[in-house]
Amino acid sequence: MQITLTTGQTTTQTTLSDLFKKSKQTLLYFYPKDNTPGCTLEARDFSLHLKTFLEKGIQVIGVSKDSEKSHCGFIEKQELTIPLISDPELILHKQFWTRGEKNNYGKISQWTIRSTFLLDQSGKILKERRNVKATGHVEKLMKEIML
Repeated sequence: MQITLTTGQTTTQTTLSDLFKKSKQTLLYFYPKDNTPGCTLEARDFSLHLKTFLEKGIQVIGVSKDSEKSHCGFIEKQELTIPLISDPELILHKQFWTRGEKNNYGKISQWTIRSTFLLDQSGKILKERRNVKATGHVEKLMKEIML
């Protein structure tokens, strides 16, 4: 399956399997929307601690349904160092079951469930965390994964 990976102002086409092979493990995290408070906090936390993850052989990649253009702006504006995958057709979201209903003042809509998956080089899920809070999530993951 082809995916679009954005790093700064550069976008590349690759496959998940090729992406997983680039590192011993991959931390794939799903978030609802670029440039929103919780998503910005989480992306900046992952960027801040990226070196520590990489030293342990873990690459970190964010996934949302936002466009490549939105990702480029998000990365630049927030000075992110992590790559982002654009999934507008929700193919990865469906594969990882990260879509669900949200009740916002009586209006039901489909929304991304903030989730994180640690995968090995073959794409096998080693750990998963669903419906997480943005605040403190990265620090909790670091304690759990790095020990």
